[in-house]
Amino acid sequence: QVQLVESGGGLVQAGGSLTLSCAASKRTLRLYNVAWFRQASGKEREFVAAINWSGGKTYYSDSVKGRFTVTRDDAKNTSSLQMNNLNSQDTAVYYCAARPGALVTTEARNYDYWGQGTQVTVSS
Repeated sequence: QVQLVESGGGLVQAGGSLTLSCAASKRTLRLYNVAWFRQASGKEREFVAAINWSGGKTYYSDSVKGRFTVTRDDAKNTSSLQMNNLNSQDTAVYYCAARPGALVTTEARNYDYWGQGTQVTVSS
């Protein structure tokens, strides 16, 4: 079982940047696909970005493409989400999730392990 803990959230002005981290414990993240989701107040959880188990492929939602970058460091057992040019629409609780196997999916229901989330608030 993989335990995930997110960090790095906070309050930032529109146009600013934040980097979120997802640290894994109990098991290595190697061979797990890692994804980031977010959930704004009153809305459903939505896919943000994902990176496959090898780090060779990344995926982004249209709303963050070109502004966010997902990476992984298996030596440190972490994944990061670099977020640039933030706007008020990015305000949400951000979650990292992991699933084993070769398939990278944007569906939250397909991920087995989740962190507790970290709040990102963008002020305009």
